[in-house]
Amino acid sequence: MNTLKDVKPGQTVTVLKIQGEGAVKRRIMDMGVTKGSSIHLRKIAPLGDPIEITIRGYELSIRKSDAEKILVE
Repeated sequence: MNTLKDVKPGQTVTVLKIQGEGAVKRRIMDMGVTKGSSIHLRKIAPLGDPIEITIRGYELSIRKSDAEKILVE
């Protein structure tokens, strides 16, 4: 399974599942990243962290460590 970390800039993917537990999972879901959401990866910072995405009509920067917890297709 691919994670959001594996997605290339310009691609649009759908969230399948969020791995992890407790506060980390809750924080990711509070940002609007939920099962079935469509994510467009806009760009990746020069050093690879953070990743800039568009989800639910707004732009969001997410850490690579959080991105690898988000399973996508």
